[in-house]
Amino acid sequence: MSSDPVLPPFRSGSIHDPRLPTPDFAAQEQRAPGLAVKMDPLPDHGETSYRGTGRLKGKRALITGGDSGIGAAAAIAFAREGADVAICYLPEEQPDADRVLETIKGEGRVAVAIPGDLREEAFCKEMVESAVSQLSGLDILVNNAGRQQFCHKLEDLTTDAFDATMKTNVYAPFWVTRAALPHLGSGASIIITSSVQAFSPSEHLFDYAQSKAANVAFAQSLAKQLAPRGIRVNAVCPGPYWTALQISGGQPTEKAQEHGASQPLGRPGQPVEIAPIYVLLASDEASYITGEYFGSVGGSGL
Repeated sequence: MSSDPVLPPFRSGSIHDPRLPTPDFAAQEQRAPGLAVKMDPLPDHGETSYRGTGRLKGKRALITGGDSGIGAAAAIAFAREGADVAICYLPEEQPDADRVLETIKGEGRVAVAIPGDLREEAFCKEMVESAVSQLSGLDILVNNAGRQQFCHKLEDLTTDAFDATMKTNVYAPFWVTRAALPHLGSGASIIITSSVQAFSPSEHLFDYAQSKAANVAFAQSLAKQLAPRGIRVNAVCPGPYWTALQISGGQPTEKAQEHGASQPLGRPGQPVEIAPIYVLLASDEASYITGEYFGSVGGSGL
């Protein structure tokens, strides 16, 4: 197994070729939810590559699914930008969460760990209360946790599997946001992770694609509702990114090996490469941005 992440060249500070590095991944499978620390190559969450400039100084953030992938990249970037961060994750994802929490603490920021299952309404409320208590407030909420499991035939998609996707991707953001709103004041930011699948659904991601379309509607509707309260709501729509989601049932093995190769840039994104979008939307610099969705899909557009 590779011991090093695939580092995005744009962090070197020099002119780079955005087509590099190209995908060359070994066949690999893990049971869901999967662990980034077992991936080959390791994803780059920004552990050493993301450089902050203090854009979120003094802010307090809660990120669901913050143990790996895009959530981890956002958590690390937020800490490097000066925010204290709480992350939620499944208990079996603790090895990944430990790495993120250590990185946050290394920046001198408060790092809060809240393991649990977002498919349980009671836990969603408890998680928010715990984050608010340990962070002494809340300014940024990132609904990022997601479930993606491929299924080639609708007849093979069980009600339990469909329900698990909807509970994770649609119900949880509703429960979490409803619990968080009493703690969010004017200037707060809510971000939800959607997907290119909301606009260009794959045939083998029937339930996931529907849930991601719902995430876009979540941002656009809630933004109108919360604008009078000075709270902004936006969605981020990633394309192919190299995360544990892909190799733990999110894609067939052969597709995961070539993940991102069909995009115009010919490769998947590394989680750190989308983190700047989350930083922008969380920052005061985005004070006139609400009800929008931001894509990062490697050239194919939304």
